[in-house]
Amino acid sequence: MRNDVLRRGLLIGSFLLLGFGSAYAASLLDGGGALALSLLLGAMLLAMLIFSGRRDDPSFVTLTAVLTALSVVGRIVLAPTAGFKPCTAMIIIAGMTLGAESGFFCGTFTALVSNIYFGQGLWTLYQMFSWGLIGLVAGLAAALLRRHKPLLICYAAASGCIYSLLMDVFSTLWEDGFFNPVRFIALTATTVPYTISYAVSNVFFILLLGDRMIFSIERVKRRYGYDTKQKE
Repeated sequence: MRNDVLRRGLLIGSFLLLGFGSAYAASLLDGGGALALSLLLGAMLLAMLIFSGRRDDPSFVTLTAVLTALSVVGRIVLAPTAGFKPCTAMIIIAGMTLGAESGFFCGTFTALVSNIYFGQGLWTLYQMFSWGLIGLVAGLAAALLRRHKPLLICYAAASGCIYSLLMDVFSTLWEDGFFNPVRFIALTATTVPYTISYAVSNVFFILLLGDRMIFSIERVKRRYGYDTKQKE
């Protein structure tokens, strides 16, 4: 158990250090945009490599795949409604009910798979990091989020802001090749309507789907003994 906690701590620390450190490195070095994207790719590969050995039971894989598929379909179906989509809510639910690993996988693969429809590009990497981080934190804070609904609502709203800000970091790197604070502030100011839309949609879908989906997932977990497997 102690080794497991240590390994998870090292993983999360490395993931966050590489991800957020990329933005800082980009502000110091020429060609920092390429460096930032390389570091982010390293963070994603590191997390996937270690998480891939974390779960191997069919119930975990199946439930995570189903939630990811629902997230992808929801994003595609609601494509005309810019910023108003159930993706983040589904990712949070995955983390809350199945753990940090599931939240991370649901977030990263939502971006990767849905962008087959929306279009792949370097922005996919930042979307994977942003949604993966949101799912990861939801899993780590699952006990608190499930016990205090106001906190869950606040986290859903904050996740919209986090996603928007991280994507503004990417846009800044894309335009200048380094982290330009002036451009970042300008982009953040112009994307306020989208940020509000993200936050509102997250809260809306958490309130609409949260209780029902959590109940259904817990019933499936009990049916297939998923809780028992986690404790072993």
